[in-house]
Amino acid sequence: MWKELPQVHWNDVADVTLVAVLIWTAFSWLRRARSRFALVGVLFLSGIYLAARQLELQLTVWILQGFFAVLVIVLVVVFQEDLRRFFEQLAVWGLRRRAETLPIDAVDVLVRAAERQAHHRTGALYVIPGREHLDPHLEGGILLDARLSEPLLLSLFDPHSPGHDGAAVIAGSRVHRFAVHLPLSTDHSQLRGGGTRHAAALGLAERTDALCVVVSEERGTVSVARDGRLRALAAPGSLGAEIRQFLARVAAAGERTATWRLVARRWREAVAAFVLAAAMWAVLVPGSSVVVVERSAVVTVENLPAALRLVSVDPTEVQVTLSGPWRLMPAEEERLRVRIDAVLAELGRRTFKVSADQVEAPARLAVLGVQPESVRLDLAAVPVAP
Repeated sequence: MWKELPQVHWNDVADVTLVAVLIWTAFSWLRRARSRFALVGVLFLSGIYLAARQLELQLTVWILQGFFAVLVIVLVVVFQEDLRRFFEQLAVWGLRRRAETLPIDAVDVLVRAAERQAHHRTGALYVIPGREHLDPHLEGGILLDARLSEPLLLSLFDPHSPGHDGAAVIAGSRVHRFAVHLPLSTDHSQLRGGGTRHAAALGLAERTDALCVVVSEERGTVSVARDGRLRALAAPGSLGAEIRQFLARVAAAGERTATWRLVARRWREAVAAFVLAAAMWAVLVPGSSVVVVERSAVVTVENLPAALRLVSVDPTEVQVTLSGPWRLMPAEEERLRVRIDAVLAELGRRTFKVSADQVEAPARLAVLGVQPESVRLDLAAVPVAP
């Protein structure tokens, strides 16, 4: 069977590689998808469906086919937020959008303002964008586009300021917008009694690659939200290191070698994705295509009358034309069998027709023809004992 494997061309390799990249991207997305357990359930049902088809469990296949008929609608409803973020991530990778990095002096200004606000227990929420677009997740706000400065940040979050309950979006060395409303997180295990600012920071960090800095007015602490995680800093002074580490990662994501670094860190997922893509290609591409082949079949004689003995069969083998999926085809070295019912030889018949229903072929393969269409038996009488 392996001798009949089709030749693998460069476009087949490109096909498998592209599918592997898509699978690996889906793995990366699944790590952060909030509905990943629901997706695992769908994949589990898909495995049951494929197994049921192979085992010909007709009732199970019929029920699951009805489910998968509306699967697209189910996926859109359940994974609408995750799918939108997935497609946005693909757009970011494809367009290679450059993030506006904060200069060193801007980082120092932000750190000093946060330290002062934490000391005076003044609540604040800052958003530092990464490479992903934030506009789909931001609501309201006032366009400012002013140069970043410590007095400006302190005034924006002054309790008497109308926009102090919102967030300030910092792009480069400028405050782009303030009084912005962010999506709220429902991950109560991480919030642990945190206020609305913490829920907003975590909500945006769950949906984008931005860094959110929260100053708590109740506790006078500084927390950061990033990659769907919320952490309280041991001291406000460590905020500078967090921001610089974040900016370094964003800058590295824009380099051409960043993708290879990411693959190197997640090489197990990359290998699994390539193996899965290759297996899908082997099963779905060459294996499922319908082919027509010829195979040899040995002629076997049955029900020969007791008074006769078989001298020879002409021919001893016939050529059978089969049609069906490639993966179900027998190998060339395998021999099929054609059964000849010789019960009428007692009446003098010596030539017997060969029909498709006399060929022992694997299930789900159709017999299109047999050549030659008849065989001749050379029979002799069995000597009678005196």
